[in-house]
Amino acid sequence: MLHSYRLRLHRGRFALYWREDGRSRRYSLGTTEKVEAEVRADAFIRAMAQARAPTITIAEVWERYRERLKGRPAYTTMAYEWKHLLSFFGDLRAYLITEEACRRYIEYRRGQGRKDGTILTELNRLSNALNYAVKAGLLDRAPVIVRPRAPPPRDRFLTKAEARTFLDGIAALHVRLFCVLALATAARREAILGLTWDRIDMGRRRLHLTDPKAPETAKSRAIVPINDRLHAELLAARQRDHIAMGSTAFVVQYRGGRVASLKTALAQTCRRSGVEGVTAHVFRHTAAVWMAEGGVPMEEIAQFLGHRDVTVTRKVYARFSPEYLRKAAESLDF
Repeated sequence: MLHSYRLRLHRGRFALYWREDGRSRRYSLGTTEKVEAEVRADAFIRAMAQARAPTITIAEVWERYRERLKGRPAYTTMAYEWKHLLSFFGDLRAYLITEEACRRYIEYRRGQGRKDGTILTELNRLSNALNYAVKAGLLDRAPVIVRPRAPPPRDRFLTKAEARTFLDGIAALHVRLFCVLALATAARREAILGLTWDRIDMGRRRLHLTDPKAPETAKSRAIVPINDRLHAELLAARQRDHIAMGSTAFVVQYRGGRVASLKTALAQTCRRSGVEGVTAHVFRHTAAVWMAEGGVPMEEIAQFLGHRDVTVTRKVYARFSPEYLRKAAESLDF
């Protein structure tokens, strides 16, 4: 494991002290100059770390970390992320990752047309895996992972006219149901695709986004009311798919099975409807913007979105409220 080194004077010369196997150790740095001693100490510590470095590879670290996340959405996502990281880092010993190797990976992915946001996500996951390895005692220290800067947040949201046009351009009924659910609940994509009929109370008109069988994650999910538009869509879907009360079938389904992704279907609808830039997340963002524009308090919007901290909601959506900075503007009137 990583030792805690201390730099101290010993008989007029600087030395490194640390404890190992229950005993105090000392290494003379052979100099009376502190700056020189610090340089020599750094070289010594690096050499010691390399000599003791475990043989575990990045591939092994990744798999150990992925197993720890089994049952969570990240477990599946990591399988896709690893396909790209494998060719660069797979067989490399964990302690040998360098900042230059990270920079080459960034350029490699950019050359494939990937945006910095995607690359950042992949390298963040790699960093998380390495930090886990340290906590698990697999590594003494985690190497520094150089990452691209986070891109500015996407601010695409739909007007209500655009939303109607987009819905009119949808060819498949299950895609339409997903879009209406997303706009009416502000739920995340995975929450909607995992929603089953037994969590929809049509009598009380409430929808439970939290799956009681799924492991708890950092992303909270809400219980939201069902508005008139969504109620009509759900009734039609239940009749169309012959769904019995209390059924555990998926609400958004295709040929009786769960839908894995709607990325292609949404892209096709964008081309067909002429409404560009629509992704699953755009619906969630749009719903929050509509609520803010309608004067809904930030605390209620936070509950709808499943935000545990209303500060996050306020930071993103307060500017869409009709009351945003109104008092400040009025104070400047003359």
